[in-house]
Amino acid sequence: MTIQNNFSLKKYNTFGIEAKAKQFVAIHSVEDLKTILQEHQSEPKFILGGGSNMLLTQDIQALVIHIDLKGKKVLKEDDDYVWVESQAGENWHEFVLWTIDQNFGGLENMSLIPGNVGTTPVQNIGAYGTEIKDTFVSCDAMNIATQVMKTFTKENCHFGYRESVFKHEAKDQFIITSVIFKLTKRNHKINTSYGDITKELEKQNVVTPTLKDISNAVIAIRQSKLPDPKELGNSGSFFKNPIIPKTQYEKVHALHPEMPHYVVSETEVKVPAGWLIERAGFKGKRFGDAGIHKNQALVLVNYGNATGQEILAVSRDIQATILKEFGIAIEAEVNVI
Repeated sequence: MTIQNNFSLKKYNTFGIEAKAKQFVAIHSVEDLKTILQEHQSEPKFILGGGSNMLLTQDIQALVIHIDLKGKKVLKEDDDYVWVESQAGENWHEFVLWTIDQNFGGLENMSLIPGNVGTTPVQNIGAYGTEIKDTFVSCDAMNIATQVMKTFTKENCHFGYRESVFKHEAKDQFIITSVIFKLTKRNHKINTSYGDITKELEKQNVVTPTLKDISNAVIAIRQSKLPDPKELGNSGSFFKNPIIPKTQYEKVHALHPEMPHYVVSETEVKVPAGWLIERAGFKGKRFGDAGIHKNQALVLVNYGNATGQEILAVSRDIQATILKEFGIAIEAEVNVI
């Protein structure tokens, strides 16, 4: 383990924001993690995963601990299911492709989501009708203060829409080191009901889709809408889709009858934030090097040398405009640092 000073984080965040870490260390084993936490117990620390769900608006005046734990394996299996464990530092999309190659079902709809496996339970990531909680079994995490390992079951995690215990009661207290998923080996639950998956499959002349077909369809859709962070800095969807009371939706819908929606419950409705942002005129707009992507209004982008503060200012302008025009508050999905 080598601790580096005044370390550039530009390559460690998908927005490509230039920010410095006071100190930086990459961790490749649970033992190293325990050691570094013990040796730097009284110092401020910042835990860094894949850097895909954050906006750096300033330098980090702390020891940045980059979780780079690698490895994946089958723990057990029966005729119908397999329990797979992945270390936290594995790239999420590569892990999904690996499960598909093994004909393990359950993660295919979440292909091409940026980031690492270890941060997926924090956000309860999801796409095209599936979420982490659908296949999640448990995760192991180290208590930052005591270095004691704890296993969080699905029940412990209190999953909600882009929510978990790690964003609330356990926030900043644990570092996830590995995650276990329960995936199907046969009788896969093929989910084509959400978004444009059915259209994409028809375009590809697929009648009876396999796991790989679903993954390929999702990848094609995402690539048509979302920029590659390696080419254009971004963090995927910047905002959550707001869930509002049905009574509020009916009032807004009366003024905007073309507004799409998804029924969440008898009393709640989810509205696409991307539609609201596009309708408010932000899609494709650019403010210096900060802007909104031309193909997907949910995605804020760095065209080159935007600062985190400039991107944050654009996001706040969007939020204020949506609230004024539709009376709907939209929340950032990305963590602002």
